[in-house]
Amino acid sequence: MDIQATDNPAGGEDAVDPGLLSDDGTKHCLQVLSDAGLRPTRQRLALGKLLFLRGHRHVTAESLHDEAVAANAYLSLAKVYNTLNQFTEAGLLRRIAADGIKSFFDTDTSVHPHFYLEGEDVLVDVAGGLAFSKVPDALPGHEIARLDVIIHLRRKRM
Repeated sequence: MDIQATDNPAGGEDAVDPGLLSDDGTKHCLQVLSDAGLRPTRQRLALGKLLFLRGHRHVTAESLHDEAVAANAYLSLAKVYNTLNQFTEAGLLRRIAADGIKSFFDTDTSVHPHFYLEGEDVLVDVAGGLAFSKVPDALPGHEIARLDVIIHLRRKRM
């Protein structure tokens, strides 16, 4: 997939190459961004194509940056972080801090549990979900915004 985006595109950050609007993937990404209230900049379109046209995914900023570079979308790592944060704030992604240091971004924003494979830095959805018999009440004046369940796994030592 060849995606054209630079940190300082000709015509400014908001300029979208009219030639990019011809394929269905770009049209889908434009609609996703528009529905979320985000301007379709070249950077957002480039990263949106990588995120939203490849099925359900868990990515880190670093892994998405590597994919963008491989797709000829030369974006700085800072631009990738900023865009992921914008997508998260707009409700397009869900941030999951699996190990307290590294954040994963999940394209499935529904409430669902994850396995985190320690030592492998991999986040995987728990198949079949997870059931709770009781969830605590929120503190007075608050409501539960979301519930994150991360089950940490490590390989057995033989």
